[in-house]
Amino acid sequence: MADKLRITLVKSPIGAIPKQKKTVEALGLKKLNKTVEMPDNDAVRGMIWHVKHLVKVEEI
Repeated sequence: MADKLRITLVKSPIGAIPKQKKTVEALGLKKLNKTVEMPDNDAVRGMIWHVKHLVKVEEI
């Protein structure tokens, strides 16, 4: 595993179910094309897995 993950919101969560909207917000993504860096751990990987159709992930 890498040290950090760069997560970018590439699709709007407007039509997503409420749980996915909350997950996107918990990742710190509020606007389209916003990028955040998060630690690479199981909790963050699980959050990404639930919204994988809305985000782009890069290992850094």
